[in-house]
Amino acid sequence: MRLVALLLMLMTGPAWAQSDFSGFIASLRNEAVASGVSGTSYDALTAGLTPDPRVPSLVETQPEFTIPVWDYIDTRVNAGRIERGRAALERNAAVFNLIGQQSGVDPYLLGAIWGIETDYGAVLANESLIRPIVRSLATVTFARRSRFAEDKADFFAALRLTEANGGVAPVGSWAGAIGHLQVNPSNVLKHGTDGDGDGRVDLHGSLADALATSAKFLRDMGYAPGLDWGFEVTVPHGFDYLLATREQLRPVSFFTERGITRVSGRLFSDPSTPVFLYVPAGQSGPKFLMTGNYLVLKGYNFSDSYAMAVAHLTDRLKGAGPYATPWPRNTQFPNLDQRRAIQAALQTLGLYGGEVDGRLGPVTQAAYARFQASRGEIADGFITRAAYEALTGR
Repeated sequence: MRLVALLLMLMTGPAWAQSDFSGFIASLRNEAVASGVSGTSYDALTAGLTPDPRVPSLVETQPEFTIPVWDYIDTRVNAGRIERGRAALERNAAVFNLIGQQSGVDPYLLGAIWGIETDYGAVLANESLIRPIVRSLATVTFARRSRFAEDKADFFAALRLTEANGGVAPVGSWAGAIGHLQVNPSNVLKHGTDGDGDGRVDLHGSLADALATSAKFLRDMGYAPGLDWGFEVTVPHGFDYLLATREQLRPVSFFTERGITRVSGRLFSDPSTPVFLYVPAGQSGPKFLMTGNYLVLKGYNFSDSYAMAVAHLTDRLKGAGPYATPWPRNTQFPNLDQRRAIQAALQTLGLYGGEVDGRLGPVTQAAYARFQASRGEIADGFITRAAYEALTGR
């Protein structure tokens, strides 16, 4: 019934009328040609194209942005996925070791991305999830046409990849990501690498190509070989949480001088390592000193929940245990309308200059921390239902 309802919305709703969709796609032709797609291919590949009914709800309900970080991690870094991952890395040890040696990227990190993205390739055969990406990206581009220039770039890149593949569209997710480690088409064009030496780049059919491409993608974004993603830490009472900003990385020693220590009595190997303090669940939850490699993970997927899950699965595949500090699981959170109201209120106060979209990322959290500081509260930037009540008086 839900699928039927979505289909009816696509075909009859004013924003999703077929004529609107077709007209929008036709309007992109000149831009597509300027990007490198031939006019003949554009006409052939978009002729009769209809919107994908999966997209409307998926665009608005991406779990990276709609559930608590611990729920996101729990569902992706569990005993089954850890066990399957260790087995998968053992089965494919030769290719992981080779790509790791060639690229300098931690093979366990590549394994974690593989696990989070496609459950070690298991979902690639699921036709309900993996479909030709030209239609998917055309729909995503239309759905978010007022906001996301990168969707359009990926749509054009998908057309170029299809053109190079003899008119057969690559398959991927509803958002157009391709292959074992789910790389978007624009980055396939930029970073695609032949990992198995067969003269072609096939991220869906070749694990070696997928690993080599993602490794090059990470290195090109600034991944530093031999550097961990970060460290779980303990923060002393009275610490100034306004120092928890990623706008400036400081040496580990800056934080240890202020009483921050690694959990379980472990020592930092290099006090000069540039890091920033990240407190995803406020003063009561786990806290981390993050390196530049964590920010590289956010280049792969902008969500902090995603980056945290990949980082944690990397450690678990190596044999590490759970976080030392528990998550504040009983926290009550604002709903979407309330999250937008929070951003609007922070905007009114001159503390927030971003978009009012309900996505509570680092910019909104930093704005809320400044609001907390103005009230003499611990400025940890953790936005809960109480934040909505404090900002709106409701």
